[in-house]
Amino acid sequence: MVKAKIPRLDKFQFRDLYPNVFIGTASDRYAGWMGQIYPEERYRNRISTRPKTVGGKSLKEEVLPAESVEDYFQHFSVLELDFTFYRLLLDEDLRPTQNYHVLRTYLKHLGQGDHLILKVPQVIFAQRLWRGGTSIENPDYLNAEVFIHQFYDPAVDLLGDSINGFIFEQEYRPKRDRTSPDEYAAALSEFLDEIPRDDRYHIEVRTESLLSSPYFKVLEKYGVGQVLSHWTWLPPLCNQFMKSDHRFLNADKQCIIRLMTPLRMRYEEAYIKAYPFNEMINGMMSPQMIEDTVEIILAAIGEGVRINVVVNNRAGGNAPIIAQKISERFLEVHSRRGRAC
Repeated sequence: MVKAKIPRLDKFQFRDLYPNVFIGTASDRYAGWMGQIYPEERYRNRISTRPKTVGGKSLKEEVLPAESVEDYFQHFSVLELDFTFYRLLLDEDLRPTQNYHVLRTYLKHLGQGDHLILKVPQVIFAQRLWRGGTSIENPDYLNAEVFIHQFYDPAVDLLGDSINGFIFEQEYRPKRDRTSPDEYAAALSEFLDEIPRDDRYHIEVRTESLLSSPYFKVLEKYGVGQVLSHWTWLPPLCNQFMKSDHRFLNADKQCIIRLMTPLRMRYEEAYIKAYPFNEMINGMMSPQMIEDTVEIILAAIGEGVRINVVVNNRAGGNAPIIAQKISERFLEVHSRRGRAC
């Protein structure tokens, strides 16, 4: 089996890796992926640029047109759209925002079996927001009405079953801003009571102290998935999985793993190191991240759970190559029935 798959992995073909194993990336359209995911002859003269400042350093993002998602899905079976994190789909007067129009453009280029994971806007799930260079209390934190009318309803109406999951990202909370695990679980339970029941919800908590028994009881009650995230201030993936007693809590029997940044490396440092995302950066990616991901994939397979592995360039320099390394290691371990964590 391994020999039959390796040539396809050399060409970054992951769609048929294994039943119920879906490999994708966090965002797409990176010009740095030309020659891997995107044909150079098709997009060489169709790159747009936009300025970006990260950690005080001025960079230039190079992106491809939205139609390139057609080429993306020749290689991957799932795509996490990150831009939905930054703006609602409808404004206060329920008029479409720019993000709504971008999503509609993506829809034109989706094919059969192409699936999206949408990040819920931070204005709904972040307790504090950065505005004008300072952190302020978010007045719409856990506002069910805003979520339903300005994001969920228009997203479902537009994309329907193309949505494979919704990720609610709970930002990291420094000690001075933390609520107790019980208080957090109670607030989360109240929010989940007020929004439409949907088996596609998954929550990513970025404060380790909140990964507690009250939190997991809420996830279990509502059938919400625990996002396992390889991120700056979180423990390793298998440690996070252990905190939930190795349970997959999503009612639709799905799990999302997000490979975001190396542990103990901030977003700004990881972004600058990985930029322009066209190659792996020596020593940046943790081998343990690969091993933990593979062990959780094996655990999911054993329980009939669909596993979505979402890879970010910042985890090592180039998401397609990281996906390749995960796939190769998975096939190697699975062929000899490796244990799950």
